[in-house]
Amino acid sequence: MINAESFTRRMAAAPPLVFIVVAGLFSFLAYCCIYAFRKPFTAGAYQGLELWGIQFKIVLVTAQVAGYALSKFIGIRIISGMAPNQRTKYLLGLVGVAGLSLFGFAVTPFPWNAAWMFVNGMPLGMAWGLIFSYLEGRRVTEALAAILCVNFIISSGFVKTTGKWLLDAQGVSEWWMPFVVALLFLPALLVCIWVLKHLPSPSEADKAHRTPRNKMSAAECRALFWRYAPGLVLLVATYLVLTIVRDVRDNFAVEIWDELGFKGQASILTTAEIPIAICSLLAVGAMMFVKDNFRALWLNHALAILGAVLLFGGTYLFQIGFISPVFWMISSGFGLFLPYILFNGVLFDRLMASFRERGNVGFLMYVADSIGYLGSVAVLLWRNFGAGAMSWLDFYIKLCYLGAALCVGLMFLSWFYFFKKQQSLLS
Repeated sequence: MINAESFTRRMAAAPPLVFIVVAGLFSFLAYCCIYAFRKPFTAGAYQGLELWGIQFKIVLVTAQVAGYALSKFIGIRIISGMAPNQRTKYLLGLVGVAGLSLFGFAVTPFPWNAAWMFVNGMPLGMAWGLIFSYLEGRRVTEALAAILCVNFIISSGFVKTTGKWLLDAQGVSEWWMPFVVALLFLPALLVCIWVLKHLPSPSEADKAHRTPRNKMSAAECRALFWRYAPGLVLLVATYLVLTIVRDVRDNFAVEIWDELGFKGQASILTTAEIPIAICSLLAVGAMMFVKDNFRALWLNHALAILGAVLLFGGTYLFQIGFISPVFWMISSGFGLFLPYILFNGVLFDRLMASFRERGNVGFLMYVADSIGYLGSVAVLLWRNFGAGAMSWLDFYIKLCYLGAALCVGLMFLSWFYFFKKQQSLLS
């Protein structure tokens, strides 16, 4: 048995690179296992099934995203106000509820089992904030966040590949497959949570560079938002757009790849995401070498704009036949996930540090997340009732164009606002 106190002391004394490897690896694996409770059901097609005239898979995705969105609104208060010693018990409780919901999905008859997807989304919406709270406020937060955020790219494809393997090779039904995937990943998740629980708190040097990260009262949350309301509205609007595009790409990846000519090739769901993960990891992780917080904040804006340009340009080159479907999914995926990863901790962490704000990133992240997933639900419903004849591939292409254009404009306005805010502090 590893001694917890000894592990914490050794990690506190470890060189930065060792801490990055250990903390980054186990946070990455922890959230990968969380994905096993959330995403495997999307590997199923549920063909020929409808509810109230809506494709059953859209019903399931919408129900889960609705629960996820509600969880984000609840998390605005819970995550920002949570003390460090409460994280682990909350995380274990949330995972337990999510696992039981997948069991309920398996044993409840169609179509009533769709309600369990709403229950599944409710607890999992707060898991990201809990895991990131172990990592924020450190001088190496960018590197840790980059490793953790690779989950958005790889883990979903990996658990869907696992789900497809269970469906195609092992004969597991679409109803039981999500629960079986969750059971396969549960032991690794418990080990990862133990490691995260016993990581040392940010050092005094970390606090001096990034400001201390404390739980926030409701009044402190409101005051922080109103101090930067115009800029935060622009950032939240950008994240809303990114979430919508990312959710369509993620939840309906199987359908998009099928339309691109890769039907039956389950491995493509994972292999095509690996180059995206590597490029995103290098780009975001390198930000930890930028010591000046304001310079890092401006670079975050520039990288987000660059990502949007890649998303737009890659889609155009694919449509005119200049690049292959695989290269398009990789290049546009990098353009999408680069700004998406920046928003999930790194950009807000630097924003807090630049303006020397106390508190925690969880509040800002969950404001953005709650709006983002609410928008995702609305778009899914519109897709079914307003654009039902459009294929998922065509729908995704149109979202790429529109989303990229909006992100460029919104991020430029955000930079202008916060730059003026910085100048007013210096004058």
